[in-house]
Amino acid sequence: MSPRRRTGRKILVSLLPIFLIAALALIALTVWLVLGVTRPPRQSYLVTPEKFARFSDRGLKATEETWQNHDGTSARGWLIRGSEGLPAVILLHRYGADRSWLLNLGVKLNETTNMTVLLPDLRGHGENPPVASTSFGTLEADDLLASIQYLRSLKSSQGRALVGENFGVYGVEIGAYAALDAAKQEKSISALVLDSVPDSPDTVINSAVNNRTGLDNALLRLLARVGTRLYFAGHYKNDAACTVAEGIGERQVLLLSGADAGNLKQTTETLAACFPSRSSVEVHTDLPLSGFTLSSASPEQDEAYDRRVIEFFNRTLGAGQ
Repeated sequence: MSPRRRTGRKILVSLLPIFLIAALALIALTVWLVLGVTRPPRQSYLVTPEKFARFSDRGLKATEETWQNHDGTSARGWLIRGSEGLPAVILLHRYGADRSWLLNLGVKLNETTNMTVLLPDLRGHGENPPVASTSFGTLEADDLLASIQYLRSLKSSQGRALVGENFGVYGVEIGAYAALDAAKQEKSISALVLDSVPDSPDTVINSAVNNRTGLDNALLRLLARVGTRLYFAGHYKNDAACTVAEGIGERQVLLLSGADAGNLKQTTETLAACFPSRSSVEVHTDLPLSGFTLSSASPEQDEAYDRRVIEFFNRTLGAGQ
């Protein structure tokens, strides 16, 4: 072996531990990022049905319900029963929130329309979630289909089906993406209210990485996206919201957003042009506060927002006819 080759081999051997340490550090960083973003921060519920009933004279009768997702995992939600035979509406929160953020809207919707309302916790959200990790709207779309099956199994006090044939879904951010994706597969979802829709699940991952690390770093976002795909072993999808919207057919859609939603305002506006029937899409992206930050809204802003959503479902699902 020539002296030059021996020297090169010695350098390579000496550098090998450094490469190994760097690779292990990269793997550890990826694991830390993936576990961090797929397990969003959790806090106590803002309000529960029990607390809501104590501080209100509206006589709320919401029950804690559980059912099975299609992959065998457990799901849970608050159920507010409506009148027999009327449509049902499912309310889906955003990343980092939980079902309690939408309880007031759910109560108003039930009281105004007499429709059954279901408020699930999405994967990885709420207190002690039965499924530890969120998939940023991808597996949540299939969970939404399972919740519709659960609602169809409910009976009224007379032993007949509690809910009618059609369903409405309200969603914010990952909840909106899940609603859109589920509607492509389930024709009975006839009305959609989509607030601050991301253009893909990867968009939510990028935002979560920025918030978790405090850094706007492309490498960290790439590691989190690649690691998330490996973590979900092929069950994570990243279909563009526009592509999904192109395939849902004729639906009644209300798109909402505002400046408080950041870049999601623009992606929601862009999404409007993706639906096959523009005449059935209503767009309001100039709201003073969107559903993304509605928990900080004034009573007047909250009331105006809720009224817009309720009137849309009442009109499109025919509950008021």
